[in-house]
Amino acid sequence: MDRGTHLTAYHHRDIIHDIQVRPIFRFERDRWDTLIKRHHYLGLKSLVGKTLRYVAVFEDCWLALLGWQAAALKSKPRDQWIGWPPVIQYQRLHLIANNTRFLILPDLNIKNLASRVLSLNLKRLSSDWRMVYGHPILLAETFVETPRFTGACYRAANWQVLGRTKGFSKSGKKYYANNKPKQILVYPLSKYARRNLANINPHHSWRCHMQSCKLSNKQMEDLLLRLRQLPDARKPRGIRHPYFTVLTIAIAALLGGEKTYAALAEWAGRLTQNQLKRLRARYDKNRKCFIPPSEPTIRRVFQAADIDSVEECLGQWLLGIADDDAIAVDGKVLKGAKRDNGTQVQLLSAFLHNRAVTVNQLEIEAKTNEIPMIQPLLNNLDIKGKVVTADALHTQVKTARYIVADKKADYLFIVKDNQKRLREDISILRENDFSPCVPNNR
Repeated sequence: MDRGTHLTAYHHRDIIHDIQVRPIFRFERDRWDTLIKRHHYLGLKSLVGKTLRYVAVFEDCWLALLGWQAAALKSKPRDQWIGWPPVIQYQRLHLIANNTRFLILPDLNIKNLASRVLSLNLKRLSSDWRMVYGHPILLAETFVETPRFTGACYRAANWQVLGRTKGFSKSGKKYYANNKPKQILVYPLSKYARRNLANINPHHSWRCHMQSCKLSNKQMEDLLLRLRQLPDARKPRGIRHPYFTVLTIAIAALLGGEKTYAALAEWAGRLTQNQLKRLRARYDKNRKCFIPPSEPTIRRVFQAADIDSVEECLGQWLLGIADDDAIAVDGKVLKGAKRDNGTQVQLLSAFLHNRAVTVNQLEIEAKTNEIPMIQPLLNNLDIKGKVVTADALHTQVKTARYIVADKKADYLFIVKDNQKRLREDISILRENDFSPCVPNNR
């Protein structure tokens, strides 16, 4: 009895209710591959990187097949939605899985089957991936070729549409136009998936699976040049490693998830000779090789460093490589931190909206407040063309003029009832009031 004849004996609601989605068994691999090659419009050569193959079954009848592989290396709408720069993207890319094959087998006409299969698969995808590869999946992605398909089953399963590709395919190391743009959809597998993917500090359970920190030559050179301007506070006697080299290596290791001095030194020890050369590491003429800084060297450099200057350089560098146009300003009281006079310590921070990465922060003196501190906070940050957001406390004429006139940026402030006249002025504005002025050429 064939699949279609067998299933006609059951009501569609019974099938949908009792369907199961599971990874295939090892002995089912050839059958899965053969069905995909025969019935999927893309066929099958291979799945790329880490992979999982699933089958949807009802009473031993195969209804649908799903294939997952490594995420796409680059996807501008996805990367902008997440808000991560390349330095973090290449570390976290393994936390995304790509649904590269989805096939409902022929001779089946079961209502809501596709969205049901997707929903069941997504519920177990992360735990299955962790069991096989040792780490979870935070985000699922897929690319739907339009107008061949509408992607309705994905949207019915609550996937989010982010945009479209430009219609290019990769062959080897080259890209060529295929004139087949695809719709990009994603599905977060955890509540804070987007924030965790973009957060500069990785979750502790991912660190053993983190990719090495991959910085482009331009990014690394920019960081080196910024740190090179800082004075070396160490005593001249016995210095072997350049100050800016040690700092650059340590910062790259920190971005890779390392925390202790020993871990930073171990990370440095894994750098290749080409990487050490690019980082201006010390060259040992006797051993004829570049030497990474040791744990005591890294410790001494950090202990002697002017942390405020280093943070300023790092903040500027992060602003330069981040694809983030919004800077948030907010003040927080440090819990449990008090000055000698008993007052609590309060910080004013500027951080990137999408990635929650702090690019600068200042301590607010006990006899003042946040308002006069916003200018010193932003003074050394290049925020031209970006948008600064802040709460109602900073809705001040002087602050707004400083951001627009001095920093060449825009602002988005909150107006509350205590600024009655300003609220009334805003309430009478209409969309046409913001249209650009057209010069009179008569």
